[in-house]
Amino acid sequence: MSWRWRMGLAGLLMLVSLGLAGQALWLQAKAVLAQHLIADAWEHSLRTGQPVKPWRWADTWPVARLTEPGGRHHHVLASVSGQALAFGPGHHPASAQPGEAATVLLAGHQDSHFAFLQQLQPGDRLKLQDVRGTVHVYRVGQRQVVDSTQQPMQFQKGRAELRLVTCYPFASLQSGGPLRYVVSAWLEPAA
Repeated sequence: MSWRWRMGLAGLLMLVSLGLAGQALWLQAKAVLAQHLIADAWEHSLRTGQPVKPWRWADTWPVARLTEPGGRHHHVLASVSGQALAFGPGHHPASAQPGEAATVLLAGHQDSHFAFLQQLQPGDRLKLQDVRGTVHVYRVGQRQVVDSTQQPMQFQKGRAELRLVTCYPFASLQSGGPLRYVVSAWLEPAA
């Protein structure tokens, strides 16, 4: 292979590499911007009491804000669709609202917003702020791995439960398997 061919091939590989790196940086930039837009929409919803889409063409909006024991916040979106979960945890529409005496089910990806679930311990506190601004405090009670093909998700009534669900195992290279990591937390009485 001649020197010109090698230089041409090297230049082409460099351009392809730069293009791929640029695309990855663009996706990262969009994800960061989306989090700011979602946070702004949440603050607007708190002020007005009305759902606010983070961008005009969004098919979801923030409905709650979940706070980890370490203080990190996650804006909960009004959907558990794959598109919504790419931007944050989602509220299952068939489940209860925060603070109600029933199951509030939130789902999220184990490799992003819900990666912290693997660190939760019984007794840890989670805070869930609703759209009225009320903060509900839930105490972690149980963690379990379930096979979603054998144990369909059931919602309980009569006791205020926050259930956080993500795929399992954590840091898996394969997604979409039947195993789910489920954290159940119970509403603490208001002080």
